[in-house]
Amino acid sequence: MGSWREIIDGIAENGDYGAARLVRDPRRKGGWTLLVEEVQQSYVDVQDPTHLYFEYTRRLGSIVDEAFPEGAPIRVLHLGGGAFTMPRYVAATRPGSTQLVIERDRKLAAFVQRILPLPPDAGIDLRFGDARATVTDLEPGAWDLIIGDVYDAAQMPESVSDVVFVASVARLLAPGGVYALNVADLAPLAFSRAQGATLRTAFGDVALIVRPELLRGRRFGNVVFAAAVEPDTLPIAKLAAVAGRDRQPAQVVTGAGLDLLTEGADPVRLD
Repeated sequence: MGSWREIIDGIAENGDYGAARLVRDPRRKGGWTLLVEEVQQSYVDVQDPTHLYFEYTRRLGSIVDEAFPEGAPIRVLHLGGGAFTMPRYVAATRPGSTQLVIERDRKLAAFVQRILPLPPDAGIDLRFGDARATVTDLEPGAWDLIIGDVYDAAQMPESVSDVVFVASVARLLAPGGVYALNVADLAPLAFSRAQGATLRTAFGDVALIVRPELLRGRRFGNVVFAAAVEPDTLPIAKLAAVAGRDRQPAQVVTGAGLDLLTEGADPVRLD
């Protein structure tokens, strides 16, 4: 289990983009939390990778589970690595999947893998680089699922938020593919509203999974988007059922509800 000092203070390392700590969870033998610049980034249980502690990872997990046939291997591109929570989840729930993680912080990735090594047979490859630059070099139509979870501490960089970037992501998806995006936001959800408008420039089917309290402007939290190029692709009813049963229940907003939410919001354009 490790010493109490290790449990309280964790194991520290300087990454290329900030100081990192891995802290044991005293409640779960295999549980660890990754903090970067003292902001919680990832939680992983190395003994049970299907245990998704953070709310946003459960939303992403529901997209993995519901958007594709149960247990079938899929091709997943992860933009952002952290403690590799979602790659571990996909490897555990869909053996044989092909996965590529794009991570810019070499030191952070080495630190995580030293303390919490990836299973050698998990089929998870790692490439170092900037997410915006990397997506332009990858093969079009090669991925069933792309998960966007790129952060500088608590903020999503502008470079992965604009119409050019989402068009590049859409180009990489196979027919029926899904882009899942984690966004941290607070009232009045200005960033999420702009992201909804931005995603709609490249995707014909867009939904967000959000807690009602966040929609009402009562808390800071995470919004998870799901987007597909072709209309009527997303399993809206299944996602809504899973979100409603969660220990932190959420709702799925799409169609007219998303029209209302994004009304007046302009797509993000950096150029």
